[in-house]
Amino acid sequence: MGTFRFLHTADIHLDSPLRGLTGQEGSAAARIRSATREAFELLVGRAIAERVAFVVIAGDLYDGDWRDYRTGLFFAAQMGRLNAAGIPVFLLHGNHDAQSQITRRLELPDNVRVFGARSPETFRLEDIDVALHGQSFSQREIRDNLVPGYPEPVAGAFNIGVLHTGLGGMGGHENYAPCALAELTAKGYAYWALGHVHQFQILHRQPHVVFPGNLQGRHVRETGAKGAALVSVANGEVGEVAMIASEVVRWSLVPVAVDAAASVPEVLEAIRAGLEEAMADQAEGRLLACRVVLQGRAPMHGQLVGAEAYLLAEARAIALGLGAEQVWVERVKVATEPEVDARTLAARTDALGELHRMLAEASHDPDLLAQLGEDPGQMLLRLPHEVRIDAEADSALKAALEGDQRALISTVLPYLAARLTTEED
Repeated sequence: MGTFRFLHTADIHLDSPLRGLTGQEGSAAARIRSATREAFELLVGRAIAERVAFVVIAGDLYDGDWRDYRTGLFFAAQMGRLNAAGIPVFLLHGNHDAQSQITRRLELPDNVRVFGARSPETFRLEDIDVALHGQSFSQREIRDNLVPGYPEPVAGAFNIGVLHTGLGGMGGHENYAPCALAELTAKGYAYWALGHVHQFQILHRQPHVVFPGNLQGRHVRETGAKGAALVSVANGEVGEVAMIASEVVRWSLVPVAVDAAASVPEVLEAIRAGLEEAMADQAEGRLLACRVVLQGRAPMHGQLVGAEAYLLAEARAIALGLGAEQVWVERVKVATEPEVDARTLAARTDALGELHRMLAEASHDPDLLAQLGEDPGQMLLRLPHEVRIDAEADSALKAALEGDQRALISTVLPYLAARLTTEED
């Protein structure tokens, strides 16, 4: 066996709609919308520059059925670039781009080989003694363990298993094509190229079992560097697995302490400092998409609660002042606490204390819970789709849509207490 390198990627989710962009305009929003394509273009360029022997895509190339043929044409064009460079591509379909999920089809260049969905399939690269084994998903939900059906390793070859799997539900992902790490390491392959889990992880070495993570973070739950795995092989053994960052937009949670802020301008100055620090420490030349989280037992708590729309507008203005396509603020979340805690409020003997006790007890009132489910709950279900898919940005809306009336009350209670306390003061 010779010395070669290959690129292992997965969970590209081409043209996936990124959340939090409804109604947003400007160059930063436009770049975020095109981020999955731009990240993939950069990855293809990296593969050509590194002169890799081949590329493995371990599932979820697409996010689902194409809206039109442009998604497929874009991918075909990128495969054409690799074809011109003499780089073969081995493509496996996962849950998002399963055979049943993608109704449109386009002819791909000759360098692209797609693993079948009926049973595991093996492709050989005779010139470098490589055998790749894999099975695509036939439908979105594959609940069977596919590993036992994978063939025995090819004698004398560098064997790679390509698999889209939840591996027991890692990282909170659906446990599709479930299997155990011990099954993979016992198979006799030198490398397992996995997909589905969106965090870069080397789960085992010699043999190597690797999740490359997704190529481009799509929302604030996918923070930090994203990219693919560049794998070096020498004399039949993996020498190095390097994570190469390929995303063009990096998501970040930016905690901002405002417990010392005594006015709104001081809160905004703290937000500015937090964004500047995040840009310097995390962006690495990329557009940084941030969720700002205000924290601390703050004297400004009552004025901040319920003012998230205003704070978001101010934070976005601050971000624009840092330079074009440097920082974009997805949301400002007020997670502060009042200087006077809930127990102290509930102990008051005035009307405010009585209201606080009443609201605190409301979550145990079955009649009120039923009414909340029938009235606001049904109304919220009629909200436009684009509002409902972004419900996670609003904890009260999310609780109402999920029918969790106790959570709804517990979410609204701090807001009412803060507003009433502020008005009294």
